[in-house]
Amino acid sequence: MEGQPSKPQQPASNAQPQSPFLPMFETFRAELDAHHDRREKIIKASRDITASSKKIIFTLQRTRKLKEPIPQHALKANKQYHDTISTQLSSVAPELQGLNAYRYSRQISGGCQEWMEAASFQHYLETARLMGYEEARSLIREIGKAVDEDSGEEVGVELSPEDYVLGIYDMTGELMRFAITAMAMGGLPVIPASAEEGDAMEVDEKPALGQPTSQRNVLTDMRQLRSALEGLNAGTGPFAKDADKKADVMRTSVEKVEKSLYGLIVRGAERPLGWMPDTDAGGGRAVEVEG
Repeated sequence: MEGQPSKPQQPASNAQPQSPFLPMFETFRAELDAHHDRREKIIKASRDITASSKKIIFTLQRTRKLKEPIPQHALKANKQYHDTISTQLSSVAPELQGLNAYRYSRQISGGCQEWMEAASFQHYLETARLMGYEEARSLIREIGKAVDEDSGEEVGVELSPEDYVLGIYDMTGELMRFAITAMAMGGLPVIPASAEEGDAMEVDEKPALGQPTSQRNVLTDMRQLRSALEGLNAGTGPFAKDADKKADVMRTSVEKVEKSLYGLIVRGAERPLGWMPDTDAGGGRAVEVEG
């Protein structure tokens, strides 16, 4: 009606009531963000460990003797790579404890396998024996130890039995390269008899051509290692698939050393004393050999 004061209008509110489920989903978001950040951190560390381990192997391949200390120049060149591996392992050790050790096992597996390959190869060059699982497990925990901020305890990266075995598979490839290079430079190194004591690799019952039964070399050890790995029951799953692929490469590596050594011994014995390869561009014989 006219003359009566109008009632003041209430301002419309656009605010929606907060859902009681919102804090729960914010917690889920924070957990997922932490999971992805942790996963990317472990993947990056694994790649750095892999790259540094490969560089260590390249340097170790310059050595030519077995059961002797690694030359100082090689140790000095590899120090920076060992430091990188130690730093990366220490940075992710707190992230790989408890259930996370299984949750991110695939992300760290590549780095652990490559480290195992380098560590076992160096150990073989120094001692002429295979590094055991417990020894490797203790070593990787020691070089990658760190302090967990939550518990205050000292922790390290655990080496799984699967990564240990797969690393040993890869190490046979390095033994193949070492053996072929050694044969080209001056012959396959013979391991002293004292190296057969303790945890050394067992010796094949049949000696290599032209060698006494008591002598060991890289080929006899590779054969013994092949025999042991071929008797491994890998079961089913991702580990069995990886083991089958690496087993094929391992057999090829052993066969390459066998064929190279057979050619060196058999073909070398057929050549007369003083034989020289043909270097005449005209197709003539450099050295005449009597019948």
